Amino acid sequence: MPGALIVQSDKTLLLEVDHDDATAARRAIAPFAELERAPEHVHTYRVTSLGLWNARAAGFDAEQVVDALVTHSRYPVPHSLLVDVADTMDRYGRLTLEQENAAPDESGLGTRLAGAAAGRLVLRTTDRPVLEEVLKHKRIRPLVGDRLDDLTVVVHPSERGRLKQELLKLGWPAEDRAGHVDGEAHPIDLRTDDWALRPYQEQAIDGFWHGGSGVVVLPCGAGKTLVGAGAMARAQATTLVLVTNTVSARQWRDELLRRTTLTENEIGEYSGAKKEIRPVTIATYQVLTTRRKGAYPHLDLLDARDWGLVVYDEVHLLPAPIFRMTADLQARRRLGLTATLVREDGREQDVFSLIGPKRFDAPWKEIEAQGYIAPADCVEVRVALTEGERMAYATADPEDRYRLASCTPAKERIAESLLTRHPGEPTIVIGQYLDQLEAIAARLDAPIITGQTTVKQRTQLFEAFRTGEIDRLVVSKVANFSVDLPEASVAIQVSGTFGSRQEEAQRLGRVLRPKGDGRAAHFYTIVTRDTVDADFAAHRQRFLAEQGYAYRIIDADDLHAPR
Repeated sequence: MPGALIVQSDKTLLLEVDHDDATAARRAIAPFAELERAPEHVHTYRVTSLGLWNARAAGFDAEQVVDALVTHSRYPVPHSLLVDVADTMDRYGRLTLEQENAAPDESGLGTRLAGAAAGRLVLRTTDRPVLEEVLKHKRIRPLVGDRLDDLTVVVHPSERGRLKQELLKLGWPAEDRAGHVDGEAHPIDLRTDDWALRPYQEQAIDGFWHGGSGVVVLPCGAGKTLVGAGAMARAQATTLVLVTNTVSARQWRDELLRRTTLTENEIGEYSGAKKEIRPVTIATYQVLTTRRKGAYPHLDLLDARDWGLVVYDEVHLLPAPIFRMTADLQARRRLGLTATLVREDGREQDVFSLIGPKRFDAPWKEIEAQGYIAPADCVEVRVALTEGERMAYATADPEDRYRLASCTPAKERIAESLLTRHPGEPTIVIGQYLDQLEAIAARLDAPIITGQTTVKQRTQLFEAFRTGEIDRLVVSKVANFSVDLPEASVAIQVSGTFGSRQEEAQRLGRVLRPKGDGRAAHFYTIVTRDTVDADFAAHRQRFLAEQGYAYRIIDADDLHAPR
């Protein structure tokens, strides 16, 4: 039977969704191809240089990529594309960052640095013309020092991160084998009396540790925090954990207290509310990026201890200033955790350069098949504007149209109708616009959490939801990330941040944690047809379609029909 893929010379891959081989083909190309469009029947992927380099860093070679394309292609794969794949992947590793006279670490893939005695940081090549080419660039010259020989040049240690950034822009990604300092030792062990790391979590920790630094990609609900705890236990060193908000910081603290031998006195919170620096310090991105008179007053936290490990939670949300800070942390082990490497600002290259390449990536459907996350039914409910709303929309300024389409009162009625389809099931209603959410909360007689809700109130409401004291909750985008609501089984999305793919993935993730009774999760998106709301919804769904989730589309008028 012909394959499910059509491979084209412009690096696009067309996947026939209904083909028997579609699932296997999607899994085969996932390590190196990114989904661009996901309509009903044919999905369009693109092979990118960054995707190929990520695959190379994760242990895939050109032969495996070519085999995936040839095996699943309906027609002969263009020879020019096969050559390009091989040439692009061959670029990774021709330049390496190394530490002279340093002893290899236990993995054999890098070095362990004991201080200045470890030797100089150098950029080395296996291909002299490549080194000559990059050294000609004016942005590279200030980052390097003396030429040692034809194949080696000294690198200023403070420029390790920036050099990797600039080389990647030139199309010559450097493999960083220069190793990491051990940092200040601190005993951290896992408590595994009543639980154990899952096999894929062990694999993720191994992939990160042997790679030295990098990113672990796991679905929401698959236990990224436990991967972080496992990496800390492997490092046995002081650790700085960077998180999105204070609620997340406290969830990390509670999980570390429950899963590791750390005590309350060993874990500090560094946020707007507290400024504690302890062997394990959990800091928010917000406090680190606070500026006063053009300066970042809290950056001293990065030098407050001899950190052995830096963990970036939700690395796809890393604020731009943190990238600059991270350029100075290249001698520390760095672990990025995320459900999706998609960044709406296009800075995936900076994640690759400064945090590290992707070291482990588990397909969502694969984790679902193993029973570790709940199966999900994704439904797009389409509503229509009234004649009056259509005229207001048609005559509105372009910047106002998304709000008008997103906030039609019809969505409030549909949200209420969807709740009646799932009586008693823990349900969250998620949206972007506060006035819309307040109206829905009043209509559903449900508590609401927004950016104005205090941390104490948020914590109380989340806990009431977890214990079943309340079974419905209306939340703004503050609940998109790092909020643990394990029993939520229904999510109703009424509006979003334009076409954000990462937000769509995170919102589905609110309901993917496995349920005690094994029931499925339901993810509803209410979309206004014939508006930009529908256009943005199609873009938002791309990442989830890449993971194998299909959206059923139903008309709002059909909600009252028998199921």
